[in-house]
Amino acid sequence: MRPRRADALLVAATAVWGVSFVIVKGALTASSPLAFLALRFAIATVALAPIVDFRTRWSRPELLGGLLLTVLLATGFACQAVGLQYTTPARSAFIVAISSVLAPVVAFAVLRQRLRWIVAVAVAIAGGGIYLLTAPDGGGLNRGDLWTLITAFVFGGHIVAVTELSRRHDARRLVFLQLAGTTVGAAVAAALLESVRIEWSASLVGALVFTGVIATAAALVWQMRAQRHMSSARAALLLCFEPVFATIASWAWLGERLSATQWLGAALIVTGMILAELPQTTRQKAL
Repeated sequence: MRPRRADALLVAATAVWGVSFVIVKGALTASSPLAFLALRFAIATVALAPIVDFRTRWSRPELLGGLLLTVLLATGFACQAVGLQYTTPARSAFIVAISSVLAPVVAFAVLRQRLRWIVAVAVAIAGGGIYLLTAPDGGGLNRGDLWTLITAFVFGGHIVAVTELSRRHDARRLVFLQLAGTTVGAAVAAALLESVRIEWSASLVGALVFTGVIATAAALVWQMRAQRHMSSARAALLLCFEPVFATIASWAWLGERLSATQWLGAALIVTGMILAELPQTTRQKAL
């Protein structure tokens, strides 16, 4: 795949994910979060199944890789869905976006990849951005923001895992394992941990179809295919666009407005994301 096509695929995925923050926020008024997640991933599993190669036998490394990605994906989406009940789409998106800053930290902790000093600076800048984004004039740090912070850490691990595993295994098969595993996990968690609520309507069905087919099945395949042809650093940079798309969508559909302080916080988060990854990407191009 050509580099520009890979970039376009990942940017398309970030656009879909950005819009989905607003769609999920609306859907959660008609459904409890884990029940919505289970339905969303069930639809995604069915949508992806026809294009997955089931003829090849599942290998042990492939299954273990799928299990790891499933745990990360399910945990991240569950925390994000719970958090969206109590925070706004734009705030949620910008907090989730620091996962790209945290990805090098995860790579250092798990894979012993060298951690550059500039990453620590980037984390500090992004942390300051979160404070301003959730400062008192923005309502303060609420429990939705805290749940979303967990998502950021988990998705940081997912970025690293996708980069490592997508080069070894078929992208669609790995995504299928994640979708099926998350469906089962979310359904079990919903039955055990929440009072299941589903108020069926055309808008809820539309949200499930969009998030299940486009924002989950299709976008995850795009991500897996794109990241085969780029570094974690480049992927993290392109993922910077996600909160921008989310903010535009939230402004257009929900009328959400950020104060000047919150915009400064959002800018610091994006600055931290770019600062953490840009030097590494530049060096890789030079090589």
